[in-house]
Amino acid sequence: CPVCRSQLSGLKRNLDKFAELGVNVIAISSDNKERAIDTHAAWKLAELRLAYGLSLEEARNWGLFISKGIGETSIGIEEPDYFSEPGIFLIRPDQSLYFSTIQTMPFARPQWADVLNAIKVVLKKDYPARGEVE
Repeated sequence: CPVCRSQLSGLKRNLDKFAELGVNVIAISSDNKERAIDTHAAWKLAELRLAYGLSLEEARNWGLFISKGIGETSIGIEEPDYFSEPGIFLIRPDQSLYFSTIQTMPFARPQWADVLNAIKVVLKKDYPARGEVE
């Protein structure tokens, strides 16, 4: 989608800033290998590590919302029959979840500058994870 393209392009532009903070970035797609690799190349995202083939079941396990494709996007890309809506996850080195944000729609996604600033605060103040009470 055009919003995905913009978000991933912005992420690519900020990879050095994430690396300076010790964050390893990877984009994960529910697209199949061919579609993911074609999109990765067409959108000129070579510097951004990409994983693909995230199953809808696994996407649900991460709390992501699943949508039914509604045809062609405004930039001429045919949506898959079903796909996961986006999410951002910050995983600690011990593999525990520190932060997540998930979307039900493609709109109003977090800005990378805000995410970077939040990580800086977390590192500076050793800020504890929130929302961890079950």
